[in-house]
Amino acid sequence: MQAHERGFFTEENSVEVVTGRNINAKDARLRAVMDVIIRKLHEAVKEIEPTQDEWFQAIQFLTAVGHKCDDWRQEFILLSDVLGVSMLVDAINNRKPSGASESTVLGPFHVADAPELPMGANICLDQKGEDMVIHGHIRDVDGRPIAGATLDVWQANDEGFYDVQQKGIQPDFNLRGLFRTGPDGSYWFRAVKPKYYPIPHDGPVGQLLAALGRHPNRPAHLHFILRADGCQPLITHIFDPDDPYISSDAVFGVKKSLLANFKRTNDPERAYELGFGGEFWDVEYDFVLAPARAGKGLA
Repeated sequence: MQAHERGFFTEENSVEVVTGRNINAKDARLRAVMDVIIRKLHEAVKEIEPTQDEWFQAIQFLTAVGHKCDDWRQEFILLSDVLGVSMLVDAINNRKPSGASESTVLGPFHVADAPELPMGANICLDQKGEDMVIHGHIRDVDGRPIAGATLDVWQANDEGFYDVQQKGIQPDFNLRGLFRTGPDGSYWFRAVKPKYYPIPHDGPVGQLLAALGRHPNRPAHLHFILRADGCQPLITHIFDPDDPYISSDAVFGVKKSLLANFKRTNDPERAYELGFGGEFWDVEYDFVLAPARAGKGLA
C-alpha cells in the first residue's frame, strides 16, 4: 500500500484523502485543476449539506443537460453561459491593455466564410426591419487608424432570429458580411435594427432559469470579429442601451464600454443617400485593437 492510499475517508479530512489519491497523475496541470475542483466541491457540499434526495436531483439535472446536447445544441455551454462562467473565462483569457475595446462571448450563431462585401453594403437581404447605418473607425491603442482590418459582422433580424434559425425563411447569409477598412481605418455598412431574443429555454437550463425567477433574454446587439495584422483579434458585441434587457442579459455578456448610441434619425437627404425610405437608426462606434501578444499570431 502506497502512502497516499492510507487515508481513511472522514467528513473532516475528505479533501485531503481524495486529492491524495491523485498524486500519481501523469499531467501536473490536470492534477492541479482537479485538486482545486475537488476542494471547492467538497467545501460547497459541506456548506450546503444537501440531502440524499437533493444530491440525486442535482445528478438528474446534469444528466438531463447531457441528454439535451447534440450536434447543434450544446446545453452544457448554455449552463456555463447562464452561470456567468463563460464570460468569466472570456475575461480571464482576453485581458486588454488600457484603452483597448473589450471582448465578449462569441455566441452559437457565427457562420464561417460570410461573403466579403464592399464598404457601405447593406447586409439585410430580405429588406425587412427598420433601416440602420453603422459606422466608425478602427484604431490601435495609440490612436492610429488601422488599414486593412477586417470586420466579420452578424446579427439577428427585427424578430430576434438569425438566418441559420430560419432556413427557408431568411436568405442564406442574411444580416452577415465581411468588410475591410481603407487607409483611414473607417468602416460603415447598412443593416436593420436588431431585437432582443431568448436563449434556448426549452430544456433543463431554461427550467433552472424559471426556478430562479430569471428570464432567458439577451438584449439587442450586433456581433463583430475584428482582425488586423499586428493586433490581437477581438470578438465582441455592441449593444442598444435602451433595450429592456440591457441590465439583465441572461448570459452576462453586456459591458458598459460596449453600449453604443442608437440614434433615431430623420434626415431625408441623408436617408436618400443611404437608399433608405425614411427615418433610420444611426449607430456610431469606434473599436480599438490591442497589440498582438509576443509569439502569437492571429487566431
